[in-house]
Amino acid sequence: MAAEAGAGERILLGHGSGGRLYRDLVRDVFVAHFANPVLERLDDAAALAAPGRRIALTTDAHVVQPLVFRGGDIGRLAVAGTVNDLATAAARPVGLAAAFVIEEGFELARLHELCASMAATAVEADVPIVTGDTKVVQRGAADGLFITTTGVGEIVVDHDVSATAVRAGDELLLSGTLGDHALAVLAARGDFGFVLDVESDCAPLWGLVEAALAAGGEDVVFLRDPTRGGLATVLAELAEETGLGIDLDEEALPVSAAVRSACELLGYDPLALANEGKMVVAVRPGRAAAVLEALRGRPEGARAARIGAVTAEHPGLVALRTPFGTRRVIDMPVGELLPRIC
Repeated sequence: MAAEAGAGERILLGHGSGGRLYRDLVRDVFVAHFANPVLERLDDAAALAAPGRRIALTTDAHVVQPLVFRGGDIGRLAVAGTVNDLATAAARPVGLAAAFVIEEGFELARLHELCASMAATAVEADVPIVTGDTKVVQRGAADGLFITTTGVGEIVVDHDVSATAVRAGDELLLSGTLGDHALAVLAARGDFGFVLDVESDCAPLWGLVEAALAAGGEDVVFLRDPTRGGLATVLAELAEETGLGIDLDEEALPVSAAVRSACELLGYDPLALANEGKMVVAVRPGRAAAVLEALRGRPEGARAARIGAVTAEHPGLVALRTPFGTRRVIDMPVGELLPRIC
């Protein structure tokens, strides 16, 4: 039965943050109403059975502001984000659909530029955009342009790649630096009042994931891209879903000097910042070194690192070991940290 809303409750900006409010909204509204075994796994891409093969299906809406930022734009983001969600299911992208909600008065030249960026990213990801839809709404109703992309992919492995396959002892790898996308978008908004030398990491990651699977095979057991809510949300959800603990090494976390400095100045936590070109990989300990080498062999994984491990200790919690030898618990963020970053 669907959960009932309390009297006077309304949607907050925080419900779109990717943190706890977002998770509660998904579970209390969408999962409650649309309940089925596939949806209830809450994977980024749903694995579906088809005659002779398994496919993955995912959809994603993109509402970033500004529409163009250093390192990307809403068009590149729309393609890369959907390809990456398919990649978390070990699915090679087969085709994309795109739906555009365009505000009346939007410049046609800008639309051409953004669509050209989408097309270039689709070529980079080796996936065609095969169908779509367009709606035009009145001025003030769409913030310029919204894009929703739906992707279908073919799952290339026979084993389960999800939180249900993770067990104590598995090692956790991260394909690169944290927080670049979120801060690049905020810098483009002019929110800082100073110049920040950060470029969005927005990129399609199927090639990176394919390399990891080739190196690790069935020992690669979990894949997730840390978008809204960042790495903190991915790991907190993983600990909660598995009932296991996670030990995280703060010194091992790859963070660029520019992002680290900005976070210290502005009070942001790199663990909670959105990324659009990074992948978290859980792998059995015996194959972790080979998978890490494979990640580092790709341009988008050059700064990949081993960041921690899954443990039977402190079940359900993520414990960050600091350089001072102390530990602090990492939880998914609550409320709205940053506006419209994906």
